[in-house]
Amino acid sequence: MGKRDDLIAKYAADLKEKCGVTPDMDLLTKVTIGCGPAIYNADASTVAASQPAELETVKTNFLMKKLGLADSPELDAAIAKAIETYGSSERNKYRVVIYYLLVTHFGKESVYG
Repeated sequence: MGKRDDLIAKYAADLKEKCGVTPDMDLLTKVTIGCGPAIYNADASTVAASQPAELETVKTNFLMKKLGLADSPELDAAIAKAIETYGSSERNKYRVVIYYLLVTHFGKESVYG
């Protein structure tokens, strides 16, 4: 297994153990690939949930640009729900896991079809 496969296994474990979600491995792999080289960077691979600028980036660059959703309070609520699902006390919230939760929340799996 390569480094990306190891990371995908780690994300799948987080989804199962910390979020109570059984991941669709095909979708999880596509979301991981979609994040590009950011997954290999310690800072970029996680979401700083306590920083409003970081949450704005998730909303603008991922939900609006990547998933094609219109800006609305629902986007902020979905991000908050994903963070809550992951566990507010969880220090390292992997970007791929947050993105996976958001993709499934909005039913946007087709973006990765």
